[in-house]
Amino acid sequence: MLEKNSIAQRRSALNATIFAAADLSASKAAAVTINALQAEARWSLRVPERDVGKVPTVAGFQLDQPLNRFQSHEGRTATRLGPDEWLLLAPEADAEMVALELMAALQQQQHALVDVSHRNIAMTVSGRAAADVLNAGCPLDLRNARFPPGTATRTLLGKCEILLFRLDGGEPTFRVECWRSFATYVSAFLTEAAREFHAK
Repeated sequence: MLEKNSIAQRRSALNATIFAAADLSASKAAAVTINALQAEARWSLRVPERDVGKVPTVAGFQLDQPLNRFQSHEGRTATRLGPDEWLLLAPEADAEMVALELMAALQQQQHALVDVSHRNIAMTVSGRAAADVLNAGCPLDLRNARFPPGTATRTLLGKCEILLFRLDGGEPTFRVECWRSFATYVSAFLTEAAREFHAK
């Protein structure tokens, strides 16, 4: 039983021990590095496609962008996953403030807004072999010309549905999002695929 005034805290489904257990911690990786990301606030937003022109930007999130693209500004990221669907990301510390801003901005607009902060976890896969490691279980063409920075889409990694983002940076870097219940599977899959590029 929780004591009075105690606050429930979220524990990450990923931690350094997952990667270290397979002898592929970030400090040991050569051509690829896999890192768990800190918790973030997340919302699933649905707005009728016909109304996107009325609300091109909502609480700092850019909605009127091409499908399967994302844009970030001042720590807030909007990812357009479908004609009427977005995944919104913000710093966890700002979750309550951002939620209030979203509700205020959308109160006159037909929409569905659901907090999914506890549903997903995220990690990055970076390095010159990052695309090769992902392609061990992902069927997409991840070459820069076909999957450039700013791209994000639903896809598969092995038997698991993921969201895959191509981030900006000096070396190939991808963000992988999956449901918390698949965290161990996804991290183990990536770690095993990365063994081929492990420093000898």
